[in-house]
Amino acid sequence: MTQVDFYVLEERATGDRFTLACRLVEKAWKQGRRVYLHTGSEAESLHMDRLLWIYREGSFLPHGLVKNADPALNPVLIGNGNNAGDEHDVLVNLASEVPGFFSRFERVVEPLDSNTDVRTAGRTRFRFYRDRGYPLNSHTIQK
Repeated sequence: MTQVDFYVLEERATGDRFTLACRLVEKAWKQGRRVYLHTGSEAESLHMDRLLWIYREGSFLPHGLVKNADPALNPVLIGNGNNAGDEHDVLVNLASEVPGFFSRFERVVEPLDSNTDVRTAGRTRFRFYRDRGYPLNSHTIQK
């Protein structure tokens, strides 16, 4: 069954859910995991594509947009909509809703920041997973 982890930035923490997603993607990649980074729009996908190049000096994450990247060369794919390719390892969800394909992934990661709308949508997703019996963890990120 899919494991779901919520990562919640404290209000005093630096960054936002997008930079937190970069940190979580990097950690998963270093563990040898494949990651599908799901966003709520094409603009957010492009933002994440740029951010993964610059979010931390000296870091490198092989990534690309799912619509035009070779999965064999890119263990981190970014997209939105209903096409997650053939990915099934780690899903990082930045969209406001639960993607319909989430259950094929071994793990779902839900990064949240202090934005009121983001927190509200996150609580709705938490209830969705909980009500369907998915194992849940919540982690508070302080910095």
